[in-house]
Amino acid sequence: MRIFFSRQFIVFILTGGFAAAVNFSSRFFYNTFVDFPMAVTFAYLTGMVTAFVLAKFFVFQQASYSTAKSATLFAIVNIFAFAQTWGVSVFLAYHLLPVMGIHQFDKAIASAVGISIPVFTSFIAHKYITFREVAS
Repeated sequence: MRIFFSRQFIVFILTGGFAAAVNFSSRFFYNTFVDFPMAVTFAYLTGMVTAFVLAKFFVFQQASYSTAKSATLFAIVNIFAFAQTWGVSVFLAYHLLPVMGIHQFDKAIASAVGISIPVFTSFIAHKYITFREVAS
């Protein structure tokens, strides 16, 4: 649990928060061209590219892998995070929120909740897999 009180985690939250804002806001743009599930997918990819660049330069600067290998691992980790995000977003938008009588801003709420779900699991995976540091 101490790992979640580190400077590195705080910077991860800040950069990830910015990437999440890019994800969230771009979903509205994409939704003007495609349906909600596809818009969530495109927005996630846009946020993921943003998150990788910010994580590489601001959070995990001492990574031992090349940028190409880190990008590949980042994508693999984010496939699992995307499954969480997409599943929660779609479930909320099409099932839970309508049953609860929430119809106004339902897709915005669903996107925001879905984006927030993988924060802790993603940090751990990126710290120990994607941007693993070589022991000195």
